[in-house]
Amino acid sequence: MKTEKAILLFAQRIRAISQNGLHYALSNYDTERYTELLEISDALVSCVSGLDKETIQSLFLPMKEYITPKVDIRAVVFNDKEEILLVREKADGLWSLPGGWADVGCSPSEVAVKEVKEETGLEVQAERLLAVMDMRKHAHPPIPFYVYKFFILCRIGGGVFTEVFDILDKGFFPLNDLPPLSLERILPDQIRLVDEYRRDPAKGVYLD
Repeated sequence: MKTEKAILLFAQRIRAISQNGLHYALSNYDTERYTELLEISDALVSCVSGLDKETIQSLFLPMKEYITPKVDIRAVVFNDKEEILLVREKADGLWSLPGGWADVGCSPSEVAVKEVKEETGLEVQAERLLAVMDMRKHAHPPIPFYVYKFFILCRIGGGVFTEVFDILDKGFFPLNDLPPLSLERILPDQIRLVDEYRRDPAKGVYLD
């Protein structure tokens, strides 16, 4: 049973990577490779479940899927000067908390730790959940997706800043002197709110 669960998890991860790859594919070569990976994923699921590949493929057709919110994971990291860690996004040149879409095969805390490492080079440990927000209940600009946002407090354990292709810059900032924020990703009020919950664990978790 453990082996079957492991195979299924790998298959789910391969499918997620393949679908994302197909969405951003820049050439026919990319499309062919990611399509092949999808077929490998379906074959693995077939081996574990006993379902034929056609049935498995039909389960993932858009009209057959129940649409659920996307999950945005954001890491809340402070240094010993009480400054918050922000990264400057290449997508819009503005600043945000480290993070991004949740990955299949990773828990929310694992995503937070991974995103900080990938975007900044810093090594952190996830400590606790600070807030879960429904994006539509806050003053973000409109986007095509319905999104839940998870804010996870993380503690620095090591590492140094490194260069990343999709991050223009990174740094720690005092809360009273924040740089221009990427409002699609984070709002000033949200930063103040998660800091409030960070400072007072008795508040528990903010929940929309």
